[in-house]
Amino acid sequence: MSHIPVMLEESLGFFRGKRLRTFFDGTLGGGGFAERLLVEHPEIERYYGCDRDEEALSLARKNLSAMQDKVVFINGDFRELDTLLASQGVEEVDGFFLILECRRCS
Repeated sequence: MSHIPVMLEESLGFFRGKRLRTFFDGTLGGGGFAERLLVEHPEIERYYGCDRDEEALSLARKNLSAMQDKVVFINGDFRELDTLLASQGVEEVDGFFLILECRRCS
């Protein structure tokens, strides 16, 4: 695995002890967080991984190939979350992961 996300352990810690069946990741990137969360939560049935960057999605497909039966790759912007999930027939999820940035701060 070549992608190691920033603050991985802190991010994963938030979901420890929680039961997750359906999960939405709005900033899939290379799939580093997704891989670890799927390992720590084998009960996840469907992991919706979304990213605007086609190259990131391609890398994630490669990095998550062993888990491809659980992962749905979506090219899009998580700001359109309702539309993206509706297009997959998803009405609710058990968890979300989004990386937000402050444009005024950078």
